[in-house]
Amino acid sequence: MTTTDTRTVFFISDGTGITAETFGHSLLAQFPDIRFRQVRVPFVDNLDKVMDCVRAIREAIERDGVRPIVFNTLVSPESVQLLRETGAMLIDLFESFIGPLETELGQRSTHAVGRFRGIAESLEYKGRIEAINFTLAHDDGIVGTDLEQSDVILVGVSRSGKTPTSLYLAMQFGVKAANYPLIPEDFERNRLPGELQRYRNKLFGLTISPERLSQIRQERRPNSRYASVENCRFEIEEAQRMMRREGIKWMDSTAKSIEEISAKILHEVRLNKHVY
Repeated sequence: MTTTDTRTVFFISDGTGITAETFGHSLLAQFPDIRFRQVRVPFVDNLDKVMDCVRAIREAIERDGVRPIVFNTLVSPESVQLLRETGAMLIDLFESFIGPLETELGQRSTHAVGRFRGIAESLEYKGRIEAINFTLAHDDGIVGTDLEQSDVILVGVSRSGKTPTSLYLAMQFGVKAANYPLIPEDFERNRLPGELQRYRNKLFGLTISPERLSQIRQERRPNSRYASVENCRFEIEEAQRMMRREGIKWMDSTAKSIEEISAKILHEVRLNKHVY
């Protein structure tokens, strides 16, 4: 097999599959020269669905001529054994971690299927939904009230990544994230928007390279002054000058993933939030 071949990867779970997929992506990212055909199979919670997975794995073996990789979070030993018998490379996340935890804690795990379902009734889940609603209501400076309830307020020029980062923080960590665009009028006044003055300790800035910002804005408003490299460079320089003057921590989002940006914000603003 050469490094340019495609390898089929299955993410199989009796729940949403998010855990298997997140862990799998972290590992697969270490092999950038290989193309991966990804198949996500969530809610595999009965034998019929397990057998569907078995058939799909065997078809992949026949089609590709090489065994697929299977990231698995099924808790049923019988189901896992059926997957193992396909001959695929099976990476069983529960087998890797549950056993050592049982030994350490001196207690058998429940091995219950679908334990995630009860989360919808938990306070953490309700807090996350509340954070998402807050973030949507305070996107792009739409609502200037209730900012005292925010955990963080992102500032930066238009299209610098504030909205997707805010939503990721809300969905993954239950963070109430508002965001405000810094616009030419703010630069002319040479100060932050008035409603942000009282919440300086909650502010975190995002910036971006002029070339990348221009590319993003061209998709929205092609051939406009708004999207020109010259205007993008002016806005970014003014925004960075303002953030330095106001003592606002900020980072360049150009080459950073949302995950990296969010981790940096959580650390810098000292938000002790747990991933969901």
